[in-house]
Amino acid sequence: MQPVGVCTASLGSLGLMRFFGVPWAWSLAAAVGIALGSGGWRLLRVLCKTALRDLFGLSVLLRVKYKLRRHQKAKNTVPKIFQDVVRRHPDKVALIYETTGEKWTFRGLDEYSNAVANYFYQEGFRLGDVIAIFMESRPEFVGLWLGMAKVGVEAALINFNLRLDALVYCIATSGAKAVIFGGELASAISEVNGMLGKNMAKFCSGEWSPEVVPAETKHLDPLLLAASTSPPAQLPPKGLDDRLFYIYTSGTTGMPKAAIVVHSRYYRIAAFGYYAYRMHPDDILYNCLPLYHSAGNIMGVGQCLIHGLTVVIRKKFSASRFWDDCAKYRCTV
Repeated sequence: MQPVGVCTASLGSLGLMRFFGVPWAWSLAAAVGIALGSGGWRLLRVLCKTALRDLFGLSVLLRVKYKLRRHQKAKNTVPKIFQDVVRRHPDKVALIYETTGEKWTFRGLDEYSNAVANYFYQEGFRLGDVIAIFMESRPEFVGLWLGMAKVGVEAALINFNLRLDALVYCIATSGAKAVIFGGELASAISEVNGMLGKNMAKFCSGEWSPEVVPAETKHLDPLLLAASTSPPAQLPPKGLDDRLFYIYTSGTTGMPKAAIVVHSRYYRIAAFGYYAYRMHPDDILYNCLPLYHSAGNIMGVGQCLIHGLTVVIRKKFSASRFWDDCAKYRCTV
């Protein structure tokens, strides 16, 4: 008999016997007997075998919910939670860029994001403004959206594989006032430069090729080097339920659609992964997923920003290099 039928038969017999005044003890014994006799022992066996798993899952759910509520009461945001991580171990390696072997400490990532926050605030970007980020996966990607979040500016994380109409559509629908693109994607921006509008500010990060980038583009790297690395003086009145950034759907049934990621969603996804997979702060996580995607940016990088793990960033997944990379960087997750 199916589990639903077993439960129905036993509950029905329990109700019937109680209706005729049979004592509770005898009624329960009869219901259990009917359940076991009709194949319910199989259900009982499954429950016994999966009890520890289910209890662990429940403990993860309750733990994340409890911590999330604490952060909500404290009016924390992702940047504020990151600040606590920086204070605990400023000189620990936060990000490793597999392409160059470059290592960013938590202090270095914090100072870079502070420079981003101070520069764009000085340029007139304010709470609720949107800046699109269009670049391949690298540590600067993390520092850019994190720095924007420190002053309440929201990032639109654009898929770096998009071109022409799809690229313009994603930037336009986000309401972005500026776009930051990687030097490796300068040609893609040049192709659509005339479609982005005259008021769209453009910044190039990384490789600088004046003959490729649009004429009005600013080279962001030297501007950030000149900016203050102190914490921004103007902190936005934001909480966990406010917008952090935008990510986009894959666009398989039409143009990519923007999805809002609030601070609480970022924390919740990262925390579920951390506790469900029994991670520890001394783990090293290998992240070969794109940072414009929730899996790479939240489940992956979120372990660095929220829980203090070291994260190895690779631009693109490589089946032939996967295990070599994991061994080289002593990755445990």
